[in-house]
Amino acid sequence: MAYLYVERDLKTDRPNYAELKKWLSVSGLSVKRFFNTSGVAYKSLSLKEKLPSMSDDECLKLLASDGMLVKRPLLIGDTYALVGLRKASGKKKRTNLTQ
Repeated sequence: MAYLYVERDLKTDRPNYAELKKWLSVSGLSVKRFFNTSGVAYKSLSLKEKLPSMSDDECLKLLASDGMLVKRPLLIGDTYALVGLRKASGKKKRTNLTQ
């Protein structure tokens, strides 16, 4: 089975408010999960301290203002939005290469 996708540079083609609102709706996530918390823009705006008191509407407007604030990668479909990568939980199985 083949899947078609469109690659998008969020820095130069940032998502608009309506797109972000739809993605938030279908994702089932908190708007805070859409922020790239390791990015320079996030840190320079001191968003760690500001986000808890911001409304979803304020967060979406802020995300729409700067594509570098948006967590990547994003996988967006008509009925879903997957945001960021999650590390697998649990320990990796060790392999003994000398045997």
